[in-house]
Amino acid sequence: MNKLAVSLLVALLPALMNAETPKAKKSGMPEGFHELKIGDAAPDFDLIGIDEEKHTLKDYEDADLFMIAFLSNHCPTSQAVEGRIKKLVKEFKGKGLRLVAINPNDPAALRPDELGYSKYSDSFPEMKRHAEEQKFNFDYLYDGDTQKTALAYGCLATPHVMIFDKERKLRYQGWLDDSRYADEATVTSPDARNAIEALLDGKPVPVTETKPHGCSTKWLGKRDQVVTDNDKWEKGEVEVEWIDAKGVAALRKNDTKKVRLFNVWATWCGPCVKEFPELVATSRKFGLRDFEFISISMDDPKELPAVKAFLEKHNAIVPDKLKPSLKAEGRKGNAYLFNEASSEALIQALDPEWPGPIPHTLVVAPGGEVIFRHNGEIDGDELRAKILEHMGRFYLPEQTP
Repeated sequence: MNKLAVSLLVALLPALMNAETPKAKKSGMPEGFHELKIGDAAPDFDLIGIDEEKHTLKDYEDADLFMIAFLSNHCPTSQAVEGRIKKLVKEFKGKGLRLVAINPNDPAALRPDELGYSKYSDSFPEMKRHAEEQKFNFDYLYDGDTQKTALAYGCLATPHVMIFDKERKLRYQGWLDDSRYADEATVTSPDARNAIEALLDGKPVPVTETKPHGCSTKWLGKRDQVVTDNDKWEKGEVEVEWIDAKGVAALRKNDTKKVRLFNVWATWCGPCVKEFPELVATSRKFGLRDFEFISISMDDPKELPAVKAFLEKHNAIVPDKLKPSLKAEGRKGNAYLFNEASSEALIQALDPEWPGPIPHTLVVAPGGEVIFRHNGEIDGDELRAKILEHMGRFYLPEQTP
């Protein structure tokens, strides 16, 4: 190597040593995902809000502190922190804090059973309804179509919060606090609140980074998983068994921790056939929770093959989560054909308040309490709302999710 080359190498060596190596894409994240570091500038955004107005970073430039909370309609952890976020906004109103929530999720990347804690999915129209019902006191923006903002900010989950100072430099990111429950008494480390108070007081942030916990961001690429899940349901087999009044009474007693949805129907009953897709949709929605849909056919017992064909055509299969509990109970499935002559015996075993005609629907809590009953064709939204009202939108301390 000649002297000129050596001189150039010596001159360039400090720059080469200090040069940043390209950041590796975070494992499992889509192309374009950028993980913000403390001190990084807030990326710009241009998103539609539930007020039908466009919102950009510049719209919040007057605030001393700017907080982004990535939230979603469907996630139980996200729903659980909504009350505490509303409280933050109220307490710090006029004190220099502006907060905006952003929904990062692609609604088409959500499986039906991922909606078991929510009334709504993550679409833009449903964001409006959810925000209105929950009385949001902050802007709620939609990023699900392109997810450019979620990628630029490195949104890992809902909820995931980030707090920026007056110069819009990142000073805190991670969880809102350490509790996944709605009850504020379960919070032991309110790190986002601590960061806000410290920054407004001109003090160092006590903890600058925590790990967000909640539901992973539903990226556009996860649509394939939804397709795979749908294929499984469409190709699934249904096991149909005969059942008598004694068997129905045992199920109706509900000596389990599951909520049970009973529906009495027949292939020859027009309203039964019409409403059946709503029952299957309900079964899929609550497929990851302690819930089961039990269908009882009033067809002629010798029509069992036709009943089986109908149920398979409408994808009335048993969710995977339910299979271990059925096995423990000694049951093959959750589809039955009543094989006694007397309809009255079935009425007395299932629901003495049932007037007789079908379809008839009964929802029973663990221990046998009636949550909902309806004779005639059901409204699927009403049915699911009643079930969700009982089961809850978020985890409770005594529950295991």
